[in-house]
Amino acid sequence: MTVINVVQAVRQLQAGNIIAYPTEAVYGLGCNPFDLQAVKQLFHVKQRPFEKGVILVAASVEQVRPYVELHGQAWEQEVLHTWPGPVTWVLPAKEGVPDWVTGGRNTVAIRVSDHPVVQAICLAYGQPMVSTSANVTSEPPAVSCEEVFSIFNSKVDCVVGELGGLDKPTQIRDAQTGQILR
Repeated sequence: MTVINVVQAVRQLQAGNIIAYPTEAVYGLGCNPFDLQAVKQLFHVKQRPFEKGVILVAASVEQVRPYVELHGQAWEQEVLHTWPGPVTWVLPAKEGVPDWVTGGRNTVAIRVSDHPVVQAICLAYGQPMVSTSANVTSEPPAVSCEEVFSIFNSKVDCVVGELGGLDKPTQIRDAQTGQILR
């Protein structure tokens, strides 16, 4: 049961470990999305099917541009208008985004968050990280480090912080269809 700061969180991400951190509505679990072993470990502790893919969270649009088709798309301004903010967009994935991130689809779910802790971690890390709720699949998500520790024991270190004030997880929208998926 270890409470960590942003610098320590980045070290954990770089080492292939999982961290927990506050988001807009609940605590999230994060890891390096491009480290297969880290993502496998995250799916294992969550007891989540590997085919589901993950959401990436970033501090800026620049951090996500290498992974998604956004520039020049008909819906580009609609997406950019909501970022940074609490909307996750399903966007066409660029070549090379791993299947374990996309869930085998040709799209990737991404949010550019305005949450100060998420911003600080992603800026210090220099790239997006995974963002999935801190819970065992189908169980309620944690809303504090204490709950993270009670769910995951010593498997996950936690960055303490305030939640962003949303009463439910961020909205997920499909950029190509405009459909609200969650």
